Amino acid sequence: MNGQQKASPFRIALSIEKDLWAHQTLTLRAFFRQFIFEGKSVPLEYYKHIQIPHKYTREELFNAFELQSDQARKEALLFELGISNSDELRKKIKTSIKGADNWILIGGPPCQAYSLAGRSRNAGNSNYIPLKDKRHFLYKEYLQIIAEHWPTVFVMENVKGILSSKIEGQPIFPRIQDDLIDPGKAVKGRTQKTYSLLAFAAEILPFSDNSTSFIIRSEEYGIPQARHRVIILGVRNDVIEKKGFPHKLQNQKQIPIDSVIDLPKLRSAVSKSNKIPDNFNNWLSMLKSCHNEEWFKQCDSGMQNAVKKALETIEFNGNLEFNSNKKAKRPEKYGNWFYDKNLKIALNHEARGHRDDDLWRYLFAACFAKINGRSPQLKDFPSALIPNHRSATMNGVENAYFSDRFRVQCYGKPSTTITCHLSKDGHYYIHPDPAQCRSLTVREAARIQTFPDNYFFCGPRTEQFKQVGNAVPPLLAKQLAQIVYELLSR
Repeated sequence: MNGQQKASPFRIALSIEKDLWAHQTLTLRAFFRQFIFEGKSVPLEYYKHIQIPHKYTREELFNAFELQSDQARKEALLFELGISNSDELRKKIKTSIKGADNWILIGGPPCQAYSLAGRSRNAGNSNYIPLKDKRHFLYKEYLQIIAEHWPTVFVMENVKGILSSKIEGQPIFPRIQDDLIDPGKAVKGRTQKTYSLLAFAAEILPFSDNSTSFIIRSEEYGIPQARHRVIILGVRNDVIEKKGFPHKLQNQKQIPIDSVIDLPKLRSAVSKSNKIPDNFNNWLSMLKSCHNEEWFKQCDSGMQNAVKKALETIEFNGNLEFNSNKKAKRPEKYGNWFYDKNLKIALNHEARGHRDDDLWRYLFAACFAKINGRSPQLKDFPSALIPNHRSATMNGVENAYFSDRFRVQCYGKPSTTITCHLSKDGHYYIHPDPAQCRSLTVREAARIQTFPDNYFFCGPRTEQFKQVGNAVPPLLAKQLAQIVYELLSR
């Protein structure tokens, strides 16, 4: 959404977020949207703030536009379901929806208890008891809102692991489905209004035993990322009786990451662990020193030549300004979704620092991907580059989960799933250009998630990565919103 785009038929009445930095981001975006809803252009002061926030602060911006900032603060609520005052929340929701006939509840319970990675960590903890993990049952806070306010439609999102998660040996998903179908019975002990659970990506019919029909594979719908998530569409049955069933998502051509990461080139920073100043010459010298390393000597001639060529083509000026690269292949379907003429630089576009051994691994991996059209597994690495890790051996790996510990996001394909793990390290998200020798930036991850360039993420970089990784891709959300809008406008 650029600063001159027309307003959506939907308007956010209230957003609820427990994380401080995510709340800061949502409040700033709510401020941005106020001008769109008013039919105005977003003021240049907004762009001044997001491009030079240390010189033109958030406080200065909000003080300059008190009406819009007050509305944004009312819209974005810092609140934790199940912990904060539920009576206060109940009143705020009632005030926000203002008795509307048609309104939508969007959200979902935290995914840590359901995700495969989370369950794997819990399995290694002998003291972990699933039945006592409250995160398994936080969906009931969502149910409580439904049973108190009866939205016309709700949309609930979670990881695929929710389909196979178990409590005391029994799958929890059928229980969640039953509760969503009859929230009044689940929360208050009596049936009041019921819902049909529909699948956006399948022929939309009432719930059947095929729970996998709720999985949406984002790469099949024009998103440059293989992100697979469970998204449930709940429609009140009295609405279905009047309006019928909605349409389904329409498959689209897959979009490679080349189409969205056409951003200013960056070098990685030099990690403090290297104990040398972070500058271009030291970074380049560190990379070129690989010629004397054992791992380089272990490579075949084709790989050695690819590494040499990558090092010869390195050039950076440190400029974050957007260029007019006419050769970049931008799919017509995106139009001006990303771009905003008032934005002169790439936001949240800073590279991490990497240790010398990881720099060499990134260089090797990106060159390997360029030659072979796939990311290397650890068994493809020279033995001298194998990390000193209990799961790794000189012959590859003993643990299959570790085999692609260093993963290149290859040109010509959608990326793998952008997750919160990016906040910890970038090993799973190596940039495909060997000459940049780094992991993805927050902005590149946001582009893959289809966030517009003028969407600014607040907080330290680790927090920015978490916000991007937790999100539903906006362009996918737009398609889901269109389906809901068509249903409600009949």
